[in-house]
Amino acid sequence: MSNNLDVKKLSLFTIAWPIFVESALHMFLRTSDTFMLSRVGDDAVAAVGVANQIIMFMVIIMSFVSVGAAVVIAQYLGAKKRDEIPRLVTTAIPLNFLFGLFLSVMIVSFGSPLLGLFGLEEALFSQAKIYLLIVGGTLFLQAVMITISAVVQSHGFTRDTMMVVVGMNVLHVILNYCFIYGAIGFPQLGVLGVAISTLISQTLGLAANIVVLNRRVQIKLLWKDLVRWKREHVIKILMVGLPSSASQISYFASQIVTTIFIASLGAEMLTTKIYAQNVMFFVMILTISLGRGLQIIVGHLIGAGEHEEAYKQVFRNLIRSIVLTLCMMSILAIFREPLLRLFTDDPEILALGATLLLLGFLMEPGRNFNILLERSLQATGDMRFTMLVSVIVIWVFSIPLIYILGIHLGYGLLGIWIAFIVDEWVRGLILCLRWKSKAWVHKALVKSDVKETLAQ
Repeated sequence: MSNNLDVKKLSLFTIAWPIFVESALHMFLRTSDTFMLSRVGDDAVAAVGVANQIIMFMVIIMSFVSVGAAVVIAQYLGAKKRDEIPRLVTTAIPLNFLFGLFLSVMIVSFGSPLLGLFGLEEALFSQAKIYLLIVGGTLFLQAVMITISAVVQSHGFTRDTMMVVVGMNVLHVILNYCFIYGAIGFPQLGVLGVAISTLISQTLGLAANIVVLNRRVQIKLLWKDLVRWKREHVIKILMVGLPSSASQISYFASQIVTTIFIASLGAEMLTTKIYAQNVMFFVMILTISLGRGLQIIVGHLIGAGEHEEAYKQVFRNLIRSIVLTLCMMSILAIFREPLLRLFTDDPEILALGATLLLLGFLMEPGRNFNILLERSLQATGDMRFTMLVSVIVIWVFSIPLIYILGIHLGYGLLGIWIAFIVDEWVRGLILCLRWKSKAWVHKALVKSDVKETLAQ
C-alpha cells in the first residue's frame, strides 16, 4: 500500500464524509450503552452517564497531542519532508501515552472524590466507580488510539479510521448484548459488563489502528524509536496542541455554566434544550467534520508554501459547507415536530423546541464561520489567536449575554438561544477578519523549500 496520497487534490467532502461517519458512530457508541442499559434500570444508565462525563472531559484534555501532531504532520507532508514523519509520529505517540497514563493514575487514585462531586446515592456511586476505574483507568489506550487516528487522517486516509470505528461499534454492541443480558452463556454483569465491553472494543480498535499505521502510512512502531524523542518535534506539537486544547476546555466549561443557568429556569427548559440539541446533533457533527477535513487540506497547502491557494480554498469550501448544512437544516425544519415527538408529547416543549430548531437557520452559518475558520487558522500555525478569541469572547461577552438575555431580562431559553447565535457569529466574524488579513502567512511551523509570493 502507498502513503503518497496527494491530499491537496482531494475535495473537502472526500476527506470529511468518513470523519462525519466516524464521529456519528462515536456518539452511537455512547447512545447504545444508554439504550441497552435502560433495560437493566435507570440507575445503571445514570451511573455510566456520570462516569462518562468525567472520562469525556479527560479525553478532551489529552486530545492536545493528537491535534498538534495532525497539524504538524500535515505541514510536513505538504512541504514534501516525509523523512521527518516517522520520527514525529514516534514522538507524538509515546508523549500522549505518558500523558494518558498520568490521567489514568489520577482517575484510579482520585476516582471516588471526583464522583463525590455529583452527590450520587450509594448504589449509583458504587456502579459509577466500577465503570470509571475500568474505562477511565485505561485512558492511556484511548490516548494512543486517538493519536494514531489523527496521524492516519492527516495523511488523508480518513476512510481507514472510519472502518476501524465501524468495527469497534459492531463488536461493542455484540459484547454489550452478551454481558448485559447474559446471552450465549456469558455472565450477566450490567454496568461491569459494559465497562469490559468498552475496554475490549477499544483495545482491538487500537490494534487495528496500529495495523493501519503500518500498512497504510508505512510507519512501524519500534521500541528503539519510541524512546528517542526529538525536542523540535515536541515543541511544535505542544505549540499547536496546548492552545487548541485550551479552546476546547474553555468551551466545555462554558457549556457547564450555561447548563446551570438553564437548569435554574426549571426542568422543562433543560429538557427542551437537550431534545433540541439532540435533533440538531447531525448538523453540528457535519460542520465539525468539514472543519477537520479543511484543517487537513490547509495544513498540506501551508506546508507546501501554497498560501494563496489555501486562502481561496477556505472561502470556497466555507460557502459549500454553509449551503450543505442549511440543506440539512431544511430537512430538520420540515420534520421538526415528528422528530421532537420521538422524545416527548409535552405541547409546551414541542412548541418551544420547534422554535429553537427554526433558529438553527441563523445559528448554523455562524457556526460554519466559527469552526471552519478556527480549524483553518490552527492548520496554519496561528493557534494562539484562535485560543484568545475563544476564551475572551466566550467569558467576557457570551456568558454575560446569556445571563442577561436568559435570566436577567427574563427571555428564558429563547433568549439564551439567541445569545448562542450571537456568540457563533461574533467569534466566526473575528476569525474571518483574521483570515482575510493574511496575518497567518508567517505562522507556518514547517518552512517549505518552495517559496511563494503571496498576492496582496
